[in-house]
Amino acid sequence: MTDCDAAPMDPTPTSDTPMALDGIRVIDASRILAAPIATQTLGDLGADVIKIERPGAGDDIRRWGPPFLKDGDGNDTTESAYYLGTNRNKRSVTLDFTQPEGRAILFDLLETADVFVENYKVGDLARHGLAYDQIKDRFPRLVYASVTGFGQTGPYAPRPGYDLLAQAMGGIMSVTGDPAGQPTKVGVAIADMMTGMYTTSAILAALRHRDLTGQGQHIDAALLDTQVTWLMNQAMNYLVGGVVPGRLGNAHPNVAPYEVFASADGFLILGCGADRQFRAFLQVAGHEDLADDPRFVDNRSRLANIDALRTYLAAIFKTRTTDAWVQALEAVKVPCGPVNTIDRVFADPQVQARGMATSIGGHALTPDAVPCVAYPLKLSETPATYRRPPPILGQHTDEVLTGELGVDPATVAKLRDAKVI
Repeated sequence: MTDCDAAPMDPTPTSDTPMALDGIRVIDASRILAAPIATQTLGDLGADVIKIERPGAGDDIRRWGPPFLKDGDGNDTTESAYYLGTNRNKRSVTLDFTQPEGRAILFDLLETADVFVENYKVGDLARHGLAYDQIKDRFPRLVYASVTGFGQTGPYAPRPGYDLLAQAMGGIMSVTGDPAGQPTKVGVAIADMMTGMYTTSAILAALRHRDLTGQGQHIDAALLDTQVTWLMNQAMNYLVGGVVPGRLGNAHPNVAPYEVFASADGFLILGCGADRQFRAFLQVAGHEDLADDPRFVDNRSRLANIDALRTYLAAIFKTRTTDAWVQALEAVKVPCGPVNTIDRVFADPQVQARGMATSIGGHALTPDAVPCVAYPLKLSETPATYRRPPPILGQHTDEVLTGELGVDPATVAKLRDAKVI
């Protein structure tokens, strides 16, 4: 059986599936996007994630809508789609740890935990005795991850951080967008998302180190640092070549042709990373003569004459539909594909075969399963699982306090009256 003939892995593993992070507990004192992405990923891989939220308010992202989840009668609930996208496989506990009683409960939770994740501004937790240096001796095995805009050190450390700010200051906007237009942000919060992904990797590495040595550590994650890292080839173009990259629209700084073209009925991308691919494209297009044109004979020449090349290709692509081009070019192994809208993404047979849209039942506010975008990697022995829908605010407070910490119901009631929980 060849790789392309292999049966796809089950895209919707059940709660009985073995989990890589089974037995790992994460206390998640984070909000909005970057850090919650990290903790959701840990939850997808099997960790028990307890989300700590402010009593009465909760994570700000719950209110970032519309759209909101619908209840069984089709009415809006309090749960935004944005919140639903980053908080599955978590339990919600409301806790005001700025109060002494709440802080004592948080310490009790940390006694049971492997990982603590927070994204407060630098210095905020120190005022309550919760900074890493203040608790590391009490919890020497704890992996403590701090996610901020600018990190724990440097002149910008006290500043609040936002995805748009990181994209702007980190350079990605300077190389994104029409050369004749404004610098442009990426269409999703990519600095937040990538910081969440890097934080997940660091947490897993720190857990490995902890298991070998018994020693926890502090992870200092910053949106700006991450954004600078994933400048990738554009950063290296500058560091090696000394030339500041600019905006190229959909073109590539080092490869041509490698961009978007309009077809007879839409848009598609063509990416010729090798001269043979460019020649194969021209043969399909019926313009073999251009392959020996000195302006286009190799990648260096094509980059030097990109405007002339783009003019030829724009006219050629207008002669066929997107589907016709994709079918013809795929047959000769030339990289190409349609520019899909989001609805077409989830209707794509490859995306469906890979199980990238799934759902989770059991939400407290609706009888319907909650849709979600699946964890993207397929692990053969310990796949991601979708065990819990995103929780409503404080859904698991009593369960955790009474069932796991042994707090008696009368004390729980007093804590609730005092707005500690």
